[in-house]
Amino acid sequence: MTEHADVQVRPGVESDLQALTELYNHYVMETPITFDTRVFTPEERRPWLLSHPEDGPYRLRVAADAYSQEILGYATSSPYRAKPAYATSVETTVYVAPRAGRRGVGTLLYEALFEALSGEDLHRAYAGIAQPNEASVRLHERFGFRYVGTYREVGRKFGRYWDVAWYEKPL
Repeated sequence: MTEHADVQVRPGVESDLQALTELYNHYVMETPITFDTRVFTPEERRPWLLSHPEDGPYRLRVAADAYSQEILGYATSSPYRAKPAYATSVETTVYVAPRAGRRGVGTLLYEALFEALSGEDLHRAYAGIAQPNEASVRLHERFGFRYVGTYREVGRKFGRYWDVAWYEKPL
């Protein structure tokens, strides 16, 4: 477990499911950061939670307030694509609760995630960042991600099309 004054970072567990679902649903309804367009119930998100065990290449790290245990954010590594040759690549993502922004939570989450992945048979991490999102671009660049290209108008949400910039990082 990673600790930073008032924030603890740990693997995600079943009891986090409600709070993680609420956090994700905020981004579904209020932002283009995810291209999901309808909210989820915790039961609908359970398979996602279970697909991120404590070991292996697909991890979930949760940041919680050290005192209240309120969920402040989470980071994941997930399969990049389903075909076998992609097995050494992961897609990473970070979601930070709006009230926890600008506190270094995203940094703590990525530190813990990449530390957890360091012993895995992985070659590259990829991140797709809906544009514009300068805070996410800065976070990813700080962790060694480099821009590799943009999918133009690849997703439609809130009545408009959005670009996604792609970044990669050697692992």
